[in-house]
Amino acid sequence: MQLLNGQVAIITGAAKGIGVGIASVLRAEGATVVLADVDQTAADAAANTLDPTGEHVMTAKVDVTSDEDLRSLAARTIERFGRIDILAANAGIYPHVPLNELRPDTFDELMAVNVRGSVFAVQACLPAMRERNYGRIVLTSSITGSLVGQRGYSHYGSSKAAMLGFMRCGALEVADAGITINAVLPGNIRTPGFDDLGPEHEAAMLAAIPLGRFGDPEDVGWAVRFLAAPEAGYITGQTLVVDGGQVLPESA
Repeated sequence: MQLLNGQVAIITGAAKGIGVGIASVLRAEGATVVLADVDQTAADAAANTLDPTGEHVMTAKVDVTSDEDLRSLAARTIERFGRIDILAANAGIYPHVPLNELRPDTFDELMAVNVRGSVFAVQACLPAMRERNYGRIVLTSSITGSLVGQRGYSHYGSSKAAMLGFMRCGALEVADAGITINAVLPGNIRTPGFDDLGPEHEAAMLAAIPLGRFGDPEDVGWAVRFLAAPEAGYITGQTLVVDGGQVLPESA
């Protein structure tokens, strides 16, 4: 595949975890990256690691539940770099809440970040992409909700499945402009949240993965890089599972 030199990529939820993994791969492949996150300090630290010169990186404090923040993010990116080629709509939250304890405000907050944040991040970037008749949009969904279920994550699974409904319908609306919308479905990726799981839970999760290891954020980043490539221009409305084979076994 050709390098991404000259292309500009926005990554939401880019300050840590999978977001940093996506940003690091895209930067290594030549793209200029915009790290958008509600945590400006962490985003700045990540950006400094990716490009200490600051020439090919920018950070932005963005709350993805704010339409105004997302429109400003797109405008600032255009103002500095003149284009938007790639959007990795990755921002998401995943609090563990049993169904009988789930409150409306918790559900609404999660949907606002995971689903609404993705929808309106896409909407904010579309004008710049339509202007050039080119764009690659990749959503970070999950195997949870889309392919499998997990106790305590009914709200999270609902949001990740909803993202795929948006992806398929949205892909039809932008195909005429040479814009694709696809999604990656990560399984168990080693992120900072793993520190809270405890050794027993971690061991049980690991036992379910045929490849015998947890994924790294960069594993998801490479999947995004493929779907964000010019060569992936005939793929749209599709999903790519990144789970080490976790969903493959017919039974435990």
